[in-house]
Amino acid sequence: MLPHYSKGRTLIFALAALAWLAPSGAMALDSDEAGLTPVERLGKRVFEDKTLSRPAGVSCASCHDAATAFQGSNGSPVPAVARGSQPNSLGKRNTPTILYASLTPPFGFIDDKDDETGKIEKVPAGGQFLDGRANDLLAQFEGPLLDPLEMNAPSKRFAVETIRDGAYASLVREVYGEKIFDNPDAAFEKLAQAVVAYESSARFHPFASKFDDYLRGKAELTPIEKKGFALFKDPKKGNCLACHVGKEDSRDPKDWLFTDFTYDALGAPKNPAIAATANAPDLGLCKRPGLEKLAPAGFDVDSVCGAFKVPTLRNVAVTGPYLHNGAFTKLRDVVAFYATRDTDPARWYAKAEKFNDLPADYRANVNTKEAPYDRKEGQKPRLSEKDIDAIVAFLETLTDKPQAATKP
Repeated sequence: MLPHYSKGRTLIFALAALAWLAPSGAMALDSDEAGLTPVERLGKRVFEDKTLSRPAGVSCASCHDAATAFQGSNGSPVPAVARGSQPNSLGKRNTPTILYASLTPPFGFIDDKDDETGKIEKVPAGGQFLDGRANDLLAQFEGPLLDPLEMNAPSKRFAVETIRDGAYASLVREVYGEKIFDNPDAAFEKLAQAVVAYESSARFHPFASKFDDYLRGKAELTPIEKKGFALFKDPKKGNCLACHVGKEDSRDPKDWLFTDFTYDALGAPKNPAIAATANAPDLGLCKRPGLEKLAPAGFDVDSVCGAFKVPTLRNVAVTGPYLHNGAFTKLRDVVAFYATRDTDPARWYAKAEKFNDLPADYRANVNTKEAPYDRKEGQKPRLSEKDIDAIVAFLETLTDKPQAATKP
């Protein structure tokens, strides 16, 4: 539900069209590789390669598990953050799903029009990671690979040479030519492009949920799911559609990505289990490298401290824990938090100190204007407990059904 910025506004931006790759290749395939093109297959091998970490044993797939919608924690003792390759190394932020990530536009500033006033302002949108620090999936690839808290690879050259000497080097040469390893920098770029191709394949945007079947006229929502969907859209109730957007007049699943790719400060409760943020709060977007240079003239970078990217709600029922700091393990608690954060802060914040995961100087950035946040302590929430149950029931219809791989 992450409503933000101006009520009833219209976002003005276009998504880049996807290049759909047709299956090809005559190699003998594992069943889970059938249907992939050679470059997608190569990307899958890199994505699942545990020899690229130091020490070996962690791959991209370790923290992006297909069984949980390509989200996960790699067996971390703190579910809110992932375990890295080194003993006792833990991340600082909740791992996002990468399902549907290839549909995210590059990071930039877009026009945000207030339908009531007609005023247009520039707001940040797009990019990868919860703080948008990678412009796109290609830039995203090297971040976890080289991060000491994650895969801890010593260099790009190390990754290239490991693959050159590894089990699927012949596939690399088949895809990119015999001389691919002659230039390590160019080879790394090509290998990253292969991972992007895999993450852009239909496997990562299957549109295979009950809700998608409902849009296609192949399934019916139950009464409680229908109620939840109505509350989800109602600007005076859940108001979720304000940020988790979909085209109400469209029955095409591709028009229902359940995110507008912008950024919002929710005022999440502090998660004391994340030691890394105990004395250094995670400020999100305002600490994105290079933001000042990208921002339009007059943009106040401090105004987005505490803001994180609006995630897709597709598969949200299986991608907990929730929020950037994994403060909640149950989906119902997240919805209840949105509904009662301001009417009953003591329910969520230690010592009733609202927005306690942000320094006091930035707490004014938290969204308190749009429904359901436009309530005061002691007032009636915009959503009742039964309303919350109904919205959760609707959100559970967004889980993609498992896709059986085609046998070769």
